[in-house]
Amino acid sequence: MTDENQPTSPIDPLTIGELISLAEAAQLSGLTQDYLKKIAQSGRLRAKKIGRNWVTTKMSVEVYKNTRSHILKDV
Repeated sequence: MTDENQPTSPIDPLTIGELISLAEAAQLSGLTQDYLKKIAQSGRLRAKKIGRNWVTTKMSVEVYKNTRSHILKDV
């Protein structure tokens, strides 16, 4: 039984969509692969390391870019 008053968990972007390499994410986003790796390591981009490679999803990159654009608009 679920409690209707409990907040719902936010959707984890890494569980939606196909995992892509940071190289592919860089091509899609216009950001560099090194920058994506840096923000993945800092936790600002939802990504995970598989072996020695970092992977993310298109949705995670879009979420990051949307968050970033809101910050830039507020400045």
